[in-house]
Amino acid sequence: MLENDTLANILYIDLSTRRFWAERRRELFEGSIGGTGAAIKLLQEECPTGCDPLGAGNPIIFAVGPLTALYPLASKTVALFKSPLTGDLGESHCGGRSALAIRMAGYGAVVIRGKSELPVYLSIHDGIVDFKDASTLWGMSSSFTVGRVIREKESGAGVRTIMRIGRAGEKLVSYASVMTETYRHFGRLGLGAVFGSKKLKAVVVAGRNTFPVSDFKGYKQLYNEIYEAAVKSPVMKKYHDLGTASNIMPLNLLGGLPTRNLTLSSFDGAERISGEGLAENYLGRRLACAHCPVACIHIAALREPYEEEPYFYKTSMISYDYEPIFALGSMLGIGDAEGFLKLMDRIEKWGMDVMSAGVILAWATEALKRGVISLDQTGGLELDWGDYQTYMTAVDRIVEQPNDFYADLAKGSHHAAAVYGGGDFALAFGKNEMAGYHTGPAAYIGYSIGARHSHLDNAGYSLDQKTLIKEEVPPERVVDSLVEEEQWRQILSSLAVCFFARGIYTPEIVSTALELSGFKLSPEDLKRIGREIYLDKFAFKRREGFSLREAHLPGRIFETPAPVKFMNAGYIRAALTYFEGLISNVKKQ
Repeated sequence: MLENDTLANILYIDLSTRRFWAERRRELFEGSIGGTGAAIKLLQEECPTGCDPLGAGNPIIFAVGPLTALYPLASKTVALFKSPLTGDLGESHCGGRSALAIRMAGYGAVVIRGKSELPVYLSIHDGIVDFKDASTLWGMSSSFTVGRVIREKESGAGVRTIMRIGRAGEKLVSYASVMTETYRHFGRLGLGAVFGSKKLKAVVVAGRNTFPVSDFKGYKQLYNEIYEAAVKSPVMKKYHDLGTASNIMPLNLLGGLPTRNLTLSSFDGAERISGEGLAENYLGRRLACAHCPVACIHIAALREPYEEEPYFYKTSMISYDYEPIFALGSMLGIGDAEGFLKLMDRIEKWGMDVMSAGVILAWATEALKRGVISLDQTGGLELDWGDYQTYMTAVDRIVEQPNDFYADLAKGSHHAAAVYGGGDFALAFGKNEMAGYHTGPAAYIGYSIGARHSHLDNAGYSLDQKTLIKEEVPPERVVDSLVEEEQWRQILSSLAVCFFARGIYTPEIVSTALELSGFKLSPEDLKRIGREIYLDKFAFKRREGFSLREAHLPGRIFETPAPVKFMNAGYIRAALTYFEGLISNVKKQ
């Protein structure tokens, strides 16, 4: 690491005592690069074994990497914490300006400890942390309004980040999110609830630091190479033109689009909520994260007339991607594009993870239809496929929790099924709700063995489509392939690079880019470090009680036909058993 690089600076903030200080930890970054690698070390240091995820002992750790603010698509901030949804590793990645702002403020990581007695937001500028009263912001119904109020108070426009929670975080919904820059999120695994438990409404960060490179000519040449690869890539063009919503129609045609709580794997309303349909009828603008030339963020403009006011309209700008379309569209049987957008807008305002919310509502709908729960428990709400207005009311109740049933839904589908039954159609893996891919066994193996139980951990759905749909592969080979991919993704998230750019940031490119930042790491070194980070994550998960032997595989995934025809419980169980032995043996060595 270059001597004057501020990446090694860690900002510590204690909400209980309202103190802050910085420490220089070169050894932490040199041994694990940054991002996820540094954050998991800090989580192991800061998080007591068995601590309450909603207690003062659970830390919030934000980390960026050595390529942040230097190279295109190195735009992510990594957040690590103990998840209130799963009870073990909480990890979420966010774009927007968050990574740029933290690095420009002069830090490679921020550690937030303790718990405030009164609502507070943090303002971090020029090495100073102000603890500002957030009492007037607490209880605001819209996370959008919170952002607007803070923007008017804080300096740093254009380079700052405003990370804030909505009412769902305040109410400790276990899958509450943290919103940044209006359209980006730390979405999965409940960081918003951890904010809420600490009475932390928002974190504002801004700064104007510069960053050293060892060879400016070499840096400029490599920068241009990465930039050209990004703007000329067919994959990146797809993300720019339609965004990830372009996946809707191909997956629907393939028979891999989860529909009506996965009772079906294709949706008759897919075309209306597809990337093409939304772009043609609703696309209002595209946005990019800081230092990204692709602009994959697609914003719909929803124009609604005011009642009894002719020619007066309210226009809402609503971000959409593939995962929200699956979760609130096909999974709930909503083929009405306006209905999907209205439900999406409601969930965004409350500040909830859209993926978990949609899958949980789908479970509740089927549970009601099958008599697992009653109308008395739903408070008279007749949840039904396609009825977005009733789902909007249900979302409100999950946040406000007027009875035990909605309080249980606020803890996730795994928890709700444990209380009421219906576990065979509760589509959660490692207690985290599924992503939108019913492609075959690799997807479900990937959800189960992934450190975050996320489709982004290892892209098992891609392995299904590229390999398993053509030939049957032994489960051990599937696991080996997924583990190899996930270990490399530890390097990308330590840099911290957007996973959409994984085809551009090859081991050779990464090694060269790091050398210009003062890291002498060969592709072989990177592979070793990725493996170490991966094992550190599982060490933390095991420490907090995670075991694959207790992994729940909902029966529904075997009942609904998938594109890969040989998917069955025995195949997936064999893969999980092999993985458990693989991790145990490696750990012993």
